[in-house]
Amino acid sequence: MSASSSARGPSLRSSGWKSMDQATRPNLAWAPQSGPQAALVDCPFREVFFGGARGGGKTDGVLGKYAIKASLYGSGFNALFCRRELPMLDDAIERSREIYGKIGAGWNDQKKTWTFPGGGRLRFRPLERVQDADKYQGQNVSDACVEEAGLYPDSKPIDRLFAVLRSAKGVPTQLLLTGNPGGAGQHWIKQRYIDPAPQGLKVLSRLLPNGNEHRYVFIPSRIEDNKLLLENDPDYVNNLYLVGSDALVKAWLSGDWNAVEGAFFDCWSSAKHIIRPFAIPEDWVRFRSMDWGSAKPFSVGWWAVAGDDYPVEGCVIPRGAMVRYREWYGCKPGEPNTGLKLTAEEVGRGIHEREKGDKIAYGVLDPAAFAEDGGPSIAERMARGTSYKVNFRPADNARVSQRGAMGGWDQMRARLKGDGERPMLYVFSTCTDFIRTVPLLQHDQDRPEDLDTNAEDHAADEARYGCMSRPYMPPAVAVPQQQALKTIHNMTFNEFMDAAPRVQERV
Repeated sequence: MSASSSARGPSLRSSGWKSMDQATRPNLAWAPQSGPQAALVDCPFREVFFGGARGGGKTDGVLGKYAIKASLYGSGFNALFCRRELPMLDDAIERSREIYGKIGAGWNDQKKTWTFPGGGRLRFRPLERVQDADKYQGQNVSDACVEEAGLYPDSKPIDRLFAVLRSAKGVPTQLLLTGNPGGAGQHWIKQRYIDPAPQGLKVLSRLLPNGNEHRYVFIPSRIEDNKLLLENDPDYVNNLYLVGSDALVKAWLSGDWNAVEGAFFDCWSSAKHIIRPFAIPEDWVRFRSMDWGSAKPFSVGWWAVAGDDYPVEGCVIPRGAMVRYREWYGCKPGEPNTGLKLTAEEVGRGIHEREKGDKIAYGVLDPAAFAEDGGPSIAERMARGTSYKVNFRPADNARVSQRGAMGGWDQMRARLKGDGERPMLYVFSTCTDFIRTVPLLQHDQDRPEDLDTNAEDHAADEARYGCMSRPYMPPAVAVPQQQALKTIHNMTFNEFMDAAPRVQERV
C-alpha cells in the first residue's frame, strides 16, 4: 500500500477534524493539557501515532482519552492497552490507578482489567507476536493502544489489531501507537509516520486494495508541552542531558528521529559513505552479493572495486574500495520487511536483466541457498532459470570474529572506517534500501557483538557477504622510532645498565 506525501495532504483542521470543546468532554478528574495531548484526545482518525520526545505525556494522554471514551460510550467501550511484555505495563497500570480510581472504576488485578461505571472495559495485555493479536478475534474491541511501538522490529503484530477493531454499538474505533526514537522498529516507524510528515499534524493516507482511503496521522510529542511534568520535576530536562551520547540526548529530548543511539554501525556517516552515481571505469572489478528471501525481502547488491585512487565529487575513492552502485531489494511496497515471494527462477531472471552489459567477475550468496532438500537448491534454480548466466558461490557466513579471524561485521565495519579519513566502502545515493536500513540496525541484546537479527537486516547481511569475499586489512599505524619498545634484545649495553636500577625498583 502506498502512502501519500504529507506535504500534499491537508492539515488536521482543514480535513474536517473538529476539536471536542470543554462542554462536550465529560467532567472527569483528568483533563488533557493544551497542545499534543489535547490533539490526541480530539483526534478522530482510525490510526494515530503519538511519538517523539520522552516526557511528552503520551501515556497520560492515552489513559485520559480512554476515560473520556468510557464515559461517553458506556458498555460499548472495550479497549486493549498493550506492550511487548506484561511487566513493561507496570508504570502504565500504576498511573491508571491514579486516574481511574477517582472516577469510580473497578480494578481486577488478576485479569489486569478496569471496569468503568458505565460498563466499559480496559484490559492490559502483552502483544509480542501476531498470534497474540489473533487471541482477540471475534471480540468487539473498540480501541487498542500499543505503547513503545519502536520496540517492535516490524509492524505485523500491531497491524493485526486492525482485524479486531469493530463496534456493534457505534463507537468510533481507533488504534493508538506511542513511541520514542530508537529501537529495533525505528526504520518502519520513521518510514510510515515521520518521513511523510516530519512536523506531524498532517493527514496521511494509504490507498486500500478495494479503492478506499485509510487516513492516519502523526502527532509529535514535545516535552515542553508537558507543563505539569516541568512544573513538578524541573530537573527532568537536565536528567535527559545526562543520559549518554549526543545522539541519545537529541532523540529523547528533541524527539529527533534522525539521531540513532546504539547503532550497530556507529561509524556510518551519510556525508562520507553516500556518493552521487558516476560512470564506473571499465577496468574496475565488478561482483554481486545476495541474501535470499521470499516471505522476507531478498537483497542483491552490485559492487565495483576501485582499481586506483579515483576522484569523484567531494572525495577521492581509494584504491581497493568497494562501491555499491546498484541494488535490488525484494520488498513489498509500503510494507517494510515483507518479501515479494518471487520464485528463484523469477529472481534469477530479474538479476540477469538488471546486470546486462556488466562484466560480473563472481557472485556470493547466503550458504543456506545452496541446500538441496530433495531437489535443486535455490542457487541452482537461479542458474538454470537463466541458462547459467547468473551464478553464485557460497558466501563466507562468519558473522563475528572467531579464533583471531575477522568476522563479517568486523570486515564491514573496518571498510566503513577505512583509514579514519577515507572509507573503503561507498554507496550510490540510488541504493535507497541499504541507506534506509543499515544505519538504523541495533545490537543484539543477548550478543552485543552481533546485530539484532529480528530487524530488517537483509541488505546488511548481503553487504557482509560482499566484504568477506574481499578481505580488507586496515593500514598499520606506524610507531615512531623514538617510541619503539626497548627490550633486552635491542638495547645497547649502556641502555641495559641504565634500565637495571629501574627494574630493581619495581621489584
